[in-house]
Amino acid sequence: MTQAAAAAYRDPQGPALDAHSDSAEPTQDARVSFCDYHPTIADLREEVLQGLSQSPKRLSPKLFYDRRGSQLFDAITELPEYYPTRTEIGILETHGEAMADRLGRENVLIELGSGSSLKIQTLLAALRPHVYVPVDISKDHLLASAHALAERFPGLMILAACADYSGPFKLPLEPGWSQLAAFFPGSSIGNFEPQEARGLLRRVAGVLGEGGRLLIGVDLRKDPSLLSAAYNDAQGVTAAFNLNLLTRINRELEADFDTSAFRHKAFFNAEVSRIEMHLESLCDQSVRIAGREIPFKQGETIHTECSYKYSIADFQALARDAGFEAEEVWTDSEQLFSVHCLRVAARGSLA
Repeated sequence: MTQAAAAAYRDPQGPALDAHSDSAEPTQDARVSFCDYHPTIADLREEVLQGLSQSPKRLSPKLFYDRRGSQLFDAITELPEYYPTRTEIGILETHGEAMADRLGRENVLIELGSGSSLKIQTLLAALRPHVYVPVDISKDHLLASAHALAERFPGLMILAACADYSGPFKLPLEPGWSQLAAFFPGSSIGNFEPQEARGLLRRVAGVLGEGGRLLIGVDLRKDPSLLSAAYNDAQGVTAAFNLNLLTRINRELEADFDTSAFRHKAFFNAEVSRIEMHLESLCDQSVRIAGREIPFKQGETIHTECSYKYSIADFQALARDAGFEAEEVWTDSEQLFSVHCLRVAARGSLA
């Protein structure tokens, strides 16, 4: 860490980050810079039409996160049935210093899927990163969280990047930044099919470089009744979150989904150890999207999300296939959730 950056932890008027990026934008707070790699409306149109042309129909869970979707997800995390967020935060609070020892202090910290940044607050004081790079697909939520963190940590340099990390992605990183670490909370890795999860982890390993470390949250296998309750809450917030996807498509693609003609459906698929979320059509109907008619049969669903649940051994095997070595894992007392520290392996060491 440079002397100027170290001083910035004490000086609220510390130096702003020079992103050296064509897409970097100033914000109202000089300590926060912003880079927008957000998909365009054309990208959204193509993805939605392609997904709804498949059989069975499916849409990516990344499409949940417009402004309203992000707000609804934050509400989900506070529900009594939804154990993952409070359990992961408990693990971070209990073992944060040990995690910081593993990740290394005063480095560049990348957070994938930063959302409201609740979890990273537990680590920032211990890690004291030189630069914090939150990455999220929801621009409004990302900026609000970045500015809130700048207020709480007045010397922290924040370079927020609005990006879709589900495929190849770029980050506004300086070539001279050699001490890189990453945080991927929330068991978001479970939203990817296993082969896709390997691909994402390989891309993260490529960004971090040999010896770089990743701290990642992974939901564990458990009683299916706990899982069912977490995704079918009594207040119906998860249902509203799922159905908001149709509202977003209506707004952004001039579609005509009747949201009352669909219902939220979530269940545990034991054969593949995953929760599945769907939107089920309640009748035969046709929906117009971007000038195209999409037919639905009664009972037909749009598969909107998977959430894979792993054993510790199975996840570590997946990470190994992606080029990481498992260094340490922390869990809660009930073994509901796990947080893993992975290290990018030296080339050839996993052969």
